[in-house]
This record gives sequence, structure tokens and C-alpha cells, in this order.
Amino acid sequence: MDMMRVSLAANVCLSFILVGLLLHSSPPLGTPHRVASTCRAASASAKSLPQMRSAPRRAAMLGGLSLLGSVVSKHSNAASGRKFPPIDNNPNRCENAIGGNNIGQANAVSDKELDLRLCDLNKRNLAGKTLSGGLFQGGTFDEADFTEAVMSKAYAAKASFKNCDFSNSVLDRVVFDGSDLSGAKFTNAVITGASFDGTNLSGTIFEDAVIGQQDLKRLCANPTLPEEVRAELGC
Repeated sequence: MDMMRVSLAANVCLSFILVGLLLHSSPPLGTPHRVASTCRAASASAKSLPQMRSAPRRAAMLGGLSLLGSVVSKHSNAASGRKFPPIDNNPNRCENAIGGNNIGQANAVSDKELDLRLCDLNKRNLAGKTLSGGLFQGGTFDEADFTEAVMSKAYAAKASFKNCDFSNSVLDRVVFDGSDLSGAKFTNAVITGASFDGTNLSGTIFEDAVIGQQDLKRLCANPTLPEEVRAELGC
């Protein structure tokens, strides 16, 4: 499987995330734009690179991501104390929100909350969208296409993502607590600082996913994770 395309782009993007967390309590002016453009450039460049077959190189890359993930997790998702604004009563709220957030990528900086709470967006195409800081709580997104989407600091607790495709996506500091991810596909996804407490992971696929060490521990602690996936991930 070709992991280089997603892993290179992910390492560049997540390096910006780490630098922002360590150096700034809030991102400097223009940082989200630089992060977004750098991630797009890295992703485009990585598509032309040869397949990464070296086991030592893959192990080194995973080790670096694990270190990054453990640093990021210290700053991630203080979701239990997070306060949410009232749900907008605009009847077009859900349709307007699926356009994504083009302002903040790594730090979820936006001029307006990306509110998808209680939305019914089954089978919708959200591929390649920047959904950073998005609120998905209570929504239904079954069989939706999230391929190559960026979901930094998204709050996706108690939502339904059955049979969704998260292939090649970046799931950074996402809260999936209490959600239904049964049958979801995470092939080549980058997962760091994410939370899966009480999440239904039955039938999920994590083939060639790049997963931080702490995230792997949290995944393996979930009793619904399929046995074959446990074996593949080394639980």
C-alpha cells in the first residue's frame, strides 16, 4: 500500500501544529493560511513520490508521529469543559456548513462556528473539506465521504458516522466519544490526539493508517474494535 503520499503531507502539517502549540498560545497572524497552503503543497508533491517500502523508515516515521501525538494530546480537546453556542435556527444552517472552513486548518481558527450539530447529512460528499473546529454532535453522517478531509479539533461526540469513508483524512484532536463509527474506513488516515471513549468501532478498517502511540492505546482499549484490526495494529 502506498503510505508515502499521506504520511509526508501529514508530517508537514502536524509539524506546523506542534510548532503552533509550543510557541503560541494563539496562532500568529497569517499562520492558518500558511499551514493550509503548506499542507496542500505537501500533499500535491507527495503524490509523485515512490512507494515507501522500507520497514525501518516506516517505523521511524511512526515513532516521530507518536512523539508528536503525545505532545499534541497534552493540549488536545478539553472537551468536557468546552462551552458551545446555541444552535442556529437558520433552516439552511446544515447546507451552509458543509462548504467547510477555509480559514483555519491546524488551529481551528474561524470567523464563524462550523455548526453541523443535529444535521442529517447521510451519504453527502465532504471529501477534501477543511472541517477544523467543526461541531458534529448529535448529527447523522452515515455513508458520507470524508476522504482527504481535515478535521482538526472537531467535536464529533454522540454522532452517527456509520460506514463513512475517512481514507487519507487528517483526524487531529477529534472527539468521537459515544459516536457510532461502525463500518467506517480509515485507510491511510492520520490519527493523533483523537478520543474514542464509548465509540462503536465494530467493522472498522484501519489499513495503513498512521496512528500515534497514545491513540493506538486508546483504540486498543475500546472493546468494540474488531479482532482482526487488533491483530493488524498490534494491540
